[in-house]
Amino acid sequence: MKCAIVSLFLIVLTGTARLEAHAFLKDAEPGVGSTVQTSPNEVRIRFTENIEPSFSSIQVFDASEKEVDKRDVHLDRSDHALLQISLPQLKAGIYKVVWRVVSVDTHVTNGSFTFRVNR
Repeated sequence: MKCAIVSLFLIVLTGTARLEAHAFLKDAEPGVGSTVQTSPNEVRIRFTENIEPSFSSIQVFDASEKEVDKRDVHLDRSDHALLQISLPQLKAGIYKVVWRVVSVDTHVTNGSFTFRVNR
């Protein structure tokens, strides 16, 4: 019986460790659901784990679903959990950020959020 309890405990711990190994969105600039008064120069997304830039992406779309970013996704040199993409001058409106990342342990996560530019 004691062996069964220890085995169950180890299975639960292993499952928890696997969940923590995924790179989830930690914070973003502009913030998720935020309204900014001026056009941002870039979108910066920090994840909970370091990511593989070669297999990760960020795209920014306007309300008509046209991609508006500069297509220059890059990893911050000093923070390997921070992915960035440059933006042109954005008009007032709602923008959707779509991201997909692969963490250094090869787990894939993805998601999206919006922000509004009020000028």
